[in-house]
Amino acid sequence: MDIAALASLAADLGTEARRTNQRRLLVLHGDRDACFDAAFTAVESADIADEETTLLSTREGFRFERHRPKHAKRLLGTTREAVILDAFAEFSPDVVGQSVGAVDGGGLYVLLAPPLDEWPDRRDDFDESLAVPPFGLDDVSGRFRTRLVETLRTHPGVAIVGVGDDAADGDADDAADDSAADGTAADIERDGLTGDDAPPAEPGPSVPDAAAFPAVAYESCLTRDQSRALSSLERLRTGTPEQAEAVVVEADRGRGKSSAAGLAAANLALDGRDVLVTAPSFGGAAALFERARALLDDLDASLAVDEERRIEVGASADEPSVDPTGRGRIRYLPPAEAAEAAGDADVAIADEAAALPVRLLADLLAAPAAAFVTTVHGYEGAGRGFSVRFRDRLDESDRRVTDVRMDDPIRYARGDPVEGWAFRALMLDARPPVDEAVADADPETVDYRALDGDDLLADEHLLSEAFGLLVLAHYRTEPDDLARLLDAPNLSVRALTHEGHVVSVALLAREGGLDAATREAMYDGERVRGNMLPDVLTSQLRDPEAAAPTGLRVMRIATHHAVRSRGLGSRLLREIERETGDDVDYLGTGFGATPGLLDFWAENGYRTVHLATTRNAASGEHSALMMAPTSDDGRALARRHARWFRERIGAVLSDALRDLDPDVVRAALATCDADGEAVVDVSEYEWRLTVAAAYGPGLADAAPRPFRQLALAHLLDQEADLSARAERLLVRKVLQAREWERVAEGLDYVSTAECMRSLGRALQPLVDRYGDEAAFAERDRYE
Repeated sequence: MDIAALASLAADLGTEARRTNQRRLLVLHGDRDACFDAAFTAVESADIADEETTLLSTREGFRFERHRPKHAKRLLGTTREAVILDAFAEFSPDVVGQSVGAVDGGGLYVLLAPPLDEWPDRRDDFDESLAVPPFGLDDVSGRFRTRLVETLRTHPGVAIVGVGDDAADGDADDAADDSAADGTAADIERDGLTGDDAPPAEPGPSVPDAAAFPAVAYESCLTRDQSRALSSLERLRTGTPEQAEAVVVEADRGRGKSSAAGLAAANLALDGRDVLVTAPSFGGAAALFERARALLDDLDASLAVDEERRIEVGASADEPSVDPTGRGRIRYLPPAEAAEAAGDADVAIADEAAALPVRLLADLLAAPAAAFVTTVHGYEGAGRGFSVRFRDRLDESDRRVTDVRMDDPIRYARGDPVEGWAFRALMLDARPPVDEAVADADPETVDYRALDGDDLLADEHLLSEAFGLLVLAHYRTEPDDLARLLDAPNLSVRALTHEGHVVSVALLAREGGLDAATREAMYDGERVRGNMLPDVLTSQLRDPEAAAPTGLRVMRIATHHAVRSRGLGSRLLREIERETGDDVDYLGTGFGATPGLLDFWAENGYRTVHLATTRNAASGEHSALMMAPTSDDGRALARRHARWFRERIGAVLSDALRDLDPDVVRAALATCDADGEAVVDVSEYEWRLTVAAAYGPGLADAAPRPFRQLALAHLLDQEADLSARAERLLVRKVLQAREWERVAEGLDYVSTAECMRSLGRALQPLVDRYGDEAAFAERDRYE
């Protein structure tokens, strides 16, 4: 078929896209060079200007704006008439998720791919990233691309054209003659035309009666939904410690929720409020800041901008305010820092809130007014995780909560087929079963299933339920995770089902079992993908043999929210151990440590071997590593790391972990299981100092070492009868060496003196439990 037919089709696609204010997807597959030539023909034929086109490719030298596919995130928040994605190299699902939303209504998304029948069997740089040692590239499957190709061939609004020397229909010589002038043959397999008419216009924005924000703010809105969201955000003006406010704005991507938050932030700052903004990264909040600054310019407000991350209203650009007392400001802080600073702000705004951990979101409630702006489905979102995991806590608070949902797209009309295709292809709307379907599930009614990639590929319903639950198990899930689930040779899925529905699911990663050369490279600091526990134990904790045993790490585990606390997660872990225990040396896990999670894993036989000394930048937590050995080699590995953990943790708690939550310390130490009881090495003189502080006039500050020995021994062995508050006191004062005044205030003692007396009382049962004859003789003097 003549390449002119492709030009005609592209023109028709562009015409229909503009008429409906929707997008169309054009797939060009075959020879790479021919695909590029065809893409340029298509964009030109669709009457799209070069300056409105972006190319994502590893190749250089083209006339369009170009980024490498791995830099596609730069398109988030931008608008283009056409995006061309070269999927021959560096292709990943994330690239699609990051780039497809940049195409404006009336535009084209152009995908260049190898021949579709062959594509699932080809391997590229992304597949290389899935080949986790000891697995190789040949072990990576092509299930994700098999499913992707099926969605391209069946979804409305997707045109497919084969291009290259062998793409034409009919007689090869005739095809060559037809296309000789253009050098490319084109076979139109699907035209992608829907025949739709322009949808009815959506209602425009409006200015509410008695609006507190100025009319120009509402006139800046692009949809009725956006103006309604802005009106709801006015409630942030009235938040006080006595009557705190919270506004939740939920929308799919491209609805203008961040812009609405930016308009609200500008007005709040103009009123003198200190507005604290956070997001998983500053890039996620860039649209908010851009819209706020634009509105302030429209209002002729004097302002100073510091590297786009801080806007001070009422300050001049030449003399920005250092102390903005009496002046409003909008400032960005990373999630962990924002959680600590929220109590000092007037308003806290979390953009892309579903991608933040629940603990950090809860900490933002220290501000008298807080807004949570989040994507329900889409690249930045985490499905229903926000509503399931955080909303209960928000609803139980004493805040007045206002909900607003935005449905009207801004960049394109409703019913856009490219949006529908992206949701389906990337499973952006994957969700667990409805509550009613699993309401009666308990450990006795469920079936245990090992789900391999073929099972998931063959059953779209099963894949959606399993992936939907895994989305809820983590504060950040991206489209790449779907490809890993289907294709990565080191990953596997286990599930509990109730009447065919997934109620609990675990994602497992096979680790370790590495050869001597790889272990040596790891010991020398080389990162080995997909081997989290062996990597930490080898490179950070200096165990050259840690990567020799084979382990199975529970990457994520989730139970349906409607049937939690029924023992289903524990049942799933028991079944995993029963099935895999003879095949691996240990089961392991790593997670942001909280007391509840540490207790859960301990109840299921896992024991602490490490606490990270730095906080995870996204979660704000210190990670804990835990193991449950299943063989002699696994037990030897776990024992020595538990022993080393006991030996080093005392010094770390007074240094890098000095600010760690004492309840996390208590739970982590209580779940460390080394051979034998903790050793208390205290001299006769040190016993006199210790006993004097416990029973007499001595001071714990006089000689910290013996007190730390006793505190660690108790927290590790849990044999003395101490209250939780007394154990927190041991952690804060004795192990973390915090100042008396801060300890007394943090633990709610009426005075520093009472706090000091309480420490003496807490030491008494420890002296009684671990003391020797010298200690008891000294004790008898005071008794």
